Parts: sequence; C-alpha cells; structure tokens
Amino acid sequence: MKKTITTIIMIALVAMTAFAGGQQEGTKGNTLRVGMECAYAPYNWAQSDSSNGAVPIKGSSDYAYGYDVMMAKYIAEELGMDLEIVKLDWDSLPVAVQSGSIDCGICGQSITSERLQTLDFSTPYYYASIVALTSKSGPFANAQGVSDLAGAVCTSQLNTIWYDICLPQIPGAKILTALESAPAMLVSLNSGVSNLVVTDQPTALAACMAYPSMTMLDFSKSNDDFKVSEEEINIGISIRKGNSALLEKINAALAKLTPEDFVSMMNEAIAAQPLAN
Repeated sequence: MKKTITTIIMIALVAMTAFAGGQQEGTKGNTLRVGMECAYAPYNWAQSDSSNGAVPIKGSSDYAYGYDVMMAKYIAEELGMDLEIVKLDWDSLPVAVQSGSIDCGICGQSITSERLQTLDFSTPYYYASIVALTSKSGPFANAQGVSDLAGAVCTSQLNTIWYDICLPQIPGAKILTALESAPAMLVSLNSGVSNLVVTDQPTALAACMAYPSMTMLDFSKSNDDFKVSEEEINIGISIRKGNSALLEKINAALAKLTPEDFVSMMNEAIAAQPLAN
C-alpha cells in the first residue's frame, strides 16, 4: 500500500513538473494571449466594432486595433495560433508577462537594458524616433532644436524614455508629473496644462491628425536633437524570461518582414485610427 501511494505521488510530481515546464516554454493551448493598453494610438486602441479587422478585447464588448494588433494578428497566423487581446494598464503589462497571465506584450515597448533584466524581447518590430509635440500657436512652434525648448512646461507618459530620458535634456524645463497614458499626455497639451510633450514619431503623427492644432517638432536632422541610445528607440515584443520556444517562433515570424513593411503597416494604422476619420 505504501509503495502504491509513493508511486502515485511520484507520478503526480513528474506530471506537475512537466506541466510547469510546458507553461514556461509554451503558451496557453493554441491561443496567443497578447497584452496591450488599447489606448495608445496608433500602436493600439479600442473601438466599438470590428471594422478594419479589429479583434475582440477579452472580457469587453469593445475591439482592439492599431499597429500592435496588426502585428499580433500576423504573428498568430504565422504561428498557427488563435489570438486573444488582453487590455492592461501600461504599468501592469510587464508584471502580466512575468507572471505568465499573458504570453507576450505587443504594446510599443522600447527594448531597454533595464527591461531586459526582467523580460526577454524579440528583435525590433518597429524603430521609433523621438520627437516633440506643441501647439501651432504656442511659443515653441518654430523650435529648431532641443535648446530652443528652454523653459517649456512639459510632460509625457509615465515610465517611458520620453519622460525619464528626454524631458530632462530640455534646458530649464518645468517638468510636470508624468501621466498614466498617451491620451492623457495629449489632453494635457491640448488643454494648455502643458505647452510641450515628448513622444515618438508615430504617436505624434497620429496626434496631429486627431488634434489639428498641434504640430510635430522633429530635430533628427539637426545637431541639437534628443540624445537617446539605439536600444531606446528599438520597439520589441516582451516575453517571459526563459520562454525561448516562443521567442524563437516570434523572431522567425518577424524575420520575414522588412523595415519598409513596418513603415507601411504603421502608416495604415495611423490612417485608420478613429480620431483621424
């Protein structure tokens, strides 16, 4: 009897170990669970219908679309998997990936050395240059470089290189509290609470379509641009540390696309965002 019980326990332990290993290296069945804010156009947003091929948001009557959703659909198809979009707050996304409650984050994350300490990342699925946004009628509309932004009242999104790395480079800037989302950042500028925000080029292009009163300041062709490393403008897909099987599959799918494909898809997303129409 004791031998039988011992055997049963050993079998159970082996099964549990195999299950745990499978969970670490794989996904939940044949479904790719992808996390994003669904509030960060043109990367991702929520809409009320399935137009343009939008995907249902788990636990919601809304649908998700944008560049990240387009990329998620492409990867899921390449992997032969069903796609599930999970809406999460920006700060919750890394935790959800680490815990395994989602398989990956496709949400406009820069591949920084800090993030690489707790997450694995795919090869870049977009390269996002840093720009500023201001009012066409404001004091910085004709700025030619970062030094021309001196004294700006500015803000950006919480836990981004825009806020942590770029804003402090503006001489004498009055840096307001970081905001929880990209839409909140744009509202701050549009309402006059701030007169400048820093973001990436796709977000700025989308913002200018949604808010015609805004203008984008791109200093990339000058010697007075924001100083950022290559890792800070490479946008990647975050995956749980050690999930090499999924990482390799995603990288294989991305390898079939070119930077020109990324630009074409992003332009399509910018044109499709709800506020642009």
